[in-house]
Amino acid sequence: MSDDKKYGLETVSIHTGCGPCPETGARTIPIHQTTAFTFKDAEHGANLFALKEAGYVYSRLTNPTVGALEEKLTALEGGSGATCAASGHGAQLLVLSALMSPGDHVVNSCKLYGGSVNQFAQIFPDMFGWQNTTFNPDNAEEARAAITPKTKAIFVESLSNPEGVVADIEGLAAVANEAGIPLIVDNTMATPYLCKPLQHGAHIVTYSTTKFLSGHGNAMGGAVVDGGNFDWLKQAGKFPRLAKANPNYNNIIFAESFGNMALAIHNHAVGLRDLGINQQPFNAYLTFIGLETLSLRMQKHCDNALTIAKHLEAHDKVAWVSYAGLESSKHHAAAKKYTNGEGGAVFTFALKGGYDACVTVVKELELFSHLANIGDTRSLVIHPASTTHSQLDSDGRAKAGAGDDVLRVSIGIETVEDLIADIDATLAKV
Repeated sequence: MSDDKKYGLETVSIHTGCGPCPETGARTIPIHQTTAFTFKDAEHGANLFALKEAGYVYSRLTNPTVGALEEKLTALEGGSGATCAASGHGAQLLVLSALMSPGDHVVNSCKLYGGSVNQFAQIFPDMFGWQNTTFNPDNAEEARAAITPKTKAIFVESLSNPEGVVADIEGLAAVANEAGIPLIVDNTMATPYLCKPLQHGAHIVTYSTTKFLSGHGNAMGGAVVDGGNFDWLKQAGKFPRLAKANPNYNNIIFAESFGNMALAIHNHAVGLRDLGINQQPFNAYLTFIGLETLSLRMQKHCDNALTIAKHLEAHDKVAWVSYAGLESSKHHAAAKKYTNGEGGAVFTFALKGGYDACVTVVKELELFSHLANIGDTRSLVIHPASTTHSQLDSDGRAKAGAGDDVLRVSIGIETVEDLIADIDATLAKV
């Protein structure tokens, strides 16, 4: 489309990135299942390798099918460019590899998906020398207090997994701007249907596209969306890979040569080239198609989740429910500001029967699949303390909102009365 900004989210999610093929007339995006692309001549090949001309060389760097998904995600978030990766974890590694060096520091939310907690607390320090300090995502002052001269980014989930805490994006953006560092927001749980972090001051958005963006549980992927709103040249001393001469490409300075797309281009030209964590064309195709129904699915997810959260809140076997869509939630005011008052599809609740009751519930539920994923059309359940957050000690699990008595559910788009009946029948057994 000529100008995505003038169209609504639903239109962009369907039309951006794919018009009719000018050669065949095919209306949907083709799967470019190829490793490499031919050059028109020697000069064309040389220009592509020198980043003097846009095009396709090798599918580890760029691919037309993956590129179409990147175009759609850029438009949906209102960014300047995007880079798809093999997974959400791959996206996090990709973006931080452009910003950080050994000994550098990141301030990250204490309310993260369990795998991300381990990535930031264990793998990044041990393998790359990237240190971290945690903060509560709804408290920007905690983030400010954690910043050091070596801090290169603030990282937060817009809606935290599993607890559903709504981040103070505007407050954190102000702190990041004051410190001269980017605010990175993982928008996996909210999606651009509920929240657009760049509109609230964030600088970079990341995704596990595996979840709600694809929506069907069939395609792994991640993405980094460059907001195009951070002045890398002003902070050249902190971010030399983006704002100083790069010997990999004849000493070009990415921030000078590519302007507000500096991070997006670097993520392709250096990040994907050297880390090899590119998204596969078939996965990109499945996600691209899934995005066409994003608005319909997310609203159904939210409607079902709110109905079930209200039901559980009144249930005598349930100790508490953490869902920002509930008016009783301490996060509801933030949800009204950042996610249109919605709490998304994922939330946690605690059973009075504790650990043993949780184990029984995940075993006995019939319509809820017991697995380590979220964002499927099907309803899902997991006991974080024994699975996704099991590598943390009891204090760490409690801090992450994943105590021994807690269940996480990802509510699907089934008939909500059927889901409630399944829940009630199962809770009667504990």
